[in-house]
Amino acid sequence: MTQHGFPAGQSRARRASDDADVIVVGAGPGGSSAAYHLARAGLDVLLLEKSTFPREKVCGDGLTPRAVKQLVGMGITLEPADGWFPNKGIRIIGGGVRIELDWPELSSYPGFGLVRTRRGFDEIVARAAQRAGARLAEGVTVTGPVLDEATGRITGVTARDTAAGDGEKGAERTCRARLVVAADGNSSRLSLAMGLRKRDDRPLGVAIRTYYTSPRHDDDYLETWLELWDGNALLPGYGWIFGVGDGTSNVGLGLLNTSASFGNTDYRAMLRNWLATMPAEWGFTEETRVGPVRGAALPMGFNRTPHYTNGLLLVGDAGGMVNPFNGEGISTAMESGEIAAQVIVQALARPDRAGTELALQGYPQALRDAYGGYYTLGRKFVGAIGHPWFMKFATRHGLPRPTLMRFTMKLLANLTEPRGGDAADRVINALSRITPAA
Repeated sequence: MTQHGFPAGQSRARRASDDADVIVVGAGPGGSSAAYHLARAGLDVLLLEKSTFPREKVCGDGLTPRAVKQLVGMGITLEPADGWFPNKGIRIIGGGVRIELDWPELSSYPGFGLVRTRRGFDEIVARAAQRAGARLAEGVTVTGPVLDEATGRITGVTARDTAAGDGEKGAERTCRARLVVAADGNSSRLSLAMGLRKRDDRPLGVAIRTYYTSPRHDDDYLETWLELWDGNALLPGYGWIFGVGDGTSNVGLGLLNTSASFGNTDYRAMLRNWLATMPAEWGFTEETRVGPVRGAALPMGFNRTPHYTNGLLLVGDAGGMVNPFNGEGISTAMESGEIAAQVIVQALARPDRAGTELALQGYPQALRDAYGGYYTLGRKFVGAIGHPWFMKFATRHGLPRPTLMRFTMKLLANLTEPRGGDAADRVINALSRITPAA
């Protein structure tokens, strides 16, 4: 046997270029994180990305300290000269109150966040995976799974190259691997092809955003506005203004499906109406808008399960891992990629298939241990803010209380010391532990 339990003749040095130990579909933050950690462990990883870099992705571009920790762990330098724009914390506005909350000082996470546009961010993370040894193939669209007819287990994928410049598709080819990681986003066609559909009992959000040239581009706080109105109705969601540091601000809003208006709202008109209330000197006008208004779904709280089945592991948005408390998905995508890689490395080191499968079955439990109780609390939170009276009460009575808001910030951003910490850390951790991971 060779390393990781592969029989002689199947080592990474001898394997055909379309085959690998592990195929990762999608080079977003989750897929690239998984590929990086797998490659660092010595596995042969084929990372398939349907687009070519640089590419766009709808996002607020704000990175919490949890995401910063993942970037540091991948050896990515975060100097402002390289386009990383740091921030101190979150500014919250609502109910006539304005409060600034610095990121907490913790031993487990850095005390700063970052802003970086996804057009540059995703490529940086993918290149880190490539430097670690992953084989990145851009412009490759995965068309479906390759299945073992006897067991239904995925043994690879079929894919097509898109010829550069002429839009023509190349011939379909087959790529084989012992395991496949689906990191292909919210729609996750690979998961659907394996019979894994979204769960209707999980929260879903929608976000739209665009960019404006603005004097607020160098704001060192991520600014969130808690009051979004559809006529006289207060909606569950928030607006944001994130300075990118390059002369532009990322401006957008996110809404949850716990509102009766969800799916029946003209979100672009809502964005225009909200920005019309902003001071003119901020420059959020059609004349200063840079690029189109784009929207995307936010799959929350494990809205696609199981996270492992028949040789396929789900990470990031493919597994519905967006934080239901705040709509942030980059950190959880990268964390789940690392967790998946750790499980895979251990599984493929087992000497037989039974041992490998036993180890792989531990992946969903590892995710439940990391997020299960916390996400259950998040689903309760999402249900509560769907009631306008709760939003009004929380905004009016919560924002004026700094101690309560610091606790709330730690809860919403999932920033606590795993062990010990202050009273807020201990309460949040205890709540997450005792709450069932549904």
